[in-house]
Amino acid sequence: MKPFQARSRARAWALHLLYAWEMSDRESLTEFAEAALNYRRVSPRYRPYLGVLVARLDEHLAEIDGLLQSHIPNWRLERLAAIDRNILRLGVLELRYVEEIPGKVAITEAIGLAERYGSDDSGAFVNGVLDSVYQEATIAG
Repeated sequence: MKPFQARSRARAWALHLLYAWEMSDRESLTEFAEAALNYRRVSPRYRPYLGVLVARLDEHLAEIDGLLQSHIPNWRLERLAAIDRNILRLGVLELRYVEEIPGKVAITEAIGLAERYGSDDSGAFVNGVLDSVYQEATIAG
């Protein structure tokens, strides 16, 4: 399996963990993921990047949520479908806090997750929001 395929699978696992964590009693995401991964069968190929995603999400979640909220001014983040909200979080995480992932790749991967796990409109919605975040970063940086 190529490294980018392992990262794609790790993103899907991160989405599952993030979604389950959000529905739980909300201990830290890192603690939740460690406990969950003790009884989930996740290939060792996916665990390194999954660990990166979980740790950085746990560290930057408040900033990510604030950034997302500024890019969806007519919505409240907590009113979004949980799956869309968490895909957006992963997308922004990769756009802003995972330098080795090109922005277009982060967006494409998030759209793929949205099309696989979200509603019929999720892919277009995720694309629009993440493209806005990407454009802002490109102009600023």
